[in-house]
Amino acid sequence: MKHEIIGNNLQMVKVELAAGEGLFAEAGAMVNMSGHMQMETNLTGGIVAGIKRMMTGESLFLTRFFPEDRPGFVSFAGNVPGKIFPLRLSDGREFIAQRDSFLCCEEGIVLDIAFTKKIRSGLFGGGGFILQNMSGNGTAFLHCCGDIIELTLQNSEMVKVQTGLVVGFESTVTYDIALAGGISSILFGGEGLFVTTLTGPGKVVLQSMDIAKIAAALVPFLPKPKETSGK
Repeated sequence: MKHEIIGNNLQMVKVELAAGEGLFAEAGAMVNMSGHMQMETNLTGGIVAGIKRMMTGESLFLTRFFPEDRPGFVSFAGNVPGKIFPLRLSDGREFIAQRDSFLCCEEGIVLDIAFTKKIRSGLFGGGGFILQNMSGNGTAFLHCCGDIIELTLQNSEMVKVQTGLVVGFESTVTYDIALAGGISSILFGGEGLFVTTLTGPGKVVLQSMDIAKIAAALVPFLPKPKETSGK
C-alpha cells in the first residue's frame, strides 16, 4: 500500500492498493476512487466489534475497499477542515484515539474500545468514558481538526491541553483531567473549568481546533427560525 496526503488545510489521503490488498474506512469518508475499485459493507470483527464502534461514535459497519484484478486508488477526507495524520502501528504498539478521529486503516489494524480509567476523566475530559483503541500491524489514518501538533513525552513529563484538542496518544501515556487554575483563572480566564493532562512516556497527537467550539461560534450567524403566530 502506498499513500499520498493531498492539500494543505483541507486535506485528503489518496491510497494506492495493489491487487489483493484492501482497507477499511468509516462510512461516508470516500472522496473518489478508480473505476474498477470494489466496495463492500463489512461488519468487521462481528456484531460485538460493531457495537463497540457505535459506542465510540463510529458506524456499526465499516466499508472495505479493494481493487478487483489490478492496482487502483481510493481517496478519503474528513468532515471538517483539518489535516490527516498517518499512524503506523507494529510490534504490539497500541494507540488510544478520541471518538470520531478514525478515517481509514489497513486490514492489519484491529479496532477496539478503551475506557478512561477515572470517572472524572470521563465526565469532564470532553471525550466521554469511551475511547478508541487501535493495535495490530499497518497504517491507520486519523483526521484532525485544524493543524496537527505531535509531541513525544519523556517518562513522567506532563503536558496540559485544552479539553477537546486531544486526538490520541500511545497506551503508555496516562490520561487525566485537572482544574484549569485558580478561582480567578476559572472565572475570567476563558479557558474553562478543566484541562486535560497527559503524562509520558509516549507519543501524543493534538489538534489546533475544537469542532464543538467552531460550532458554537457559528450559532449566532445561523438563520433563526421564524416564529409562527397563533390564530
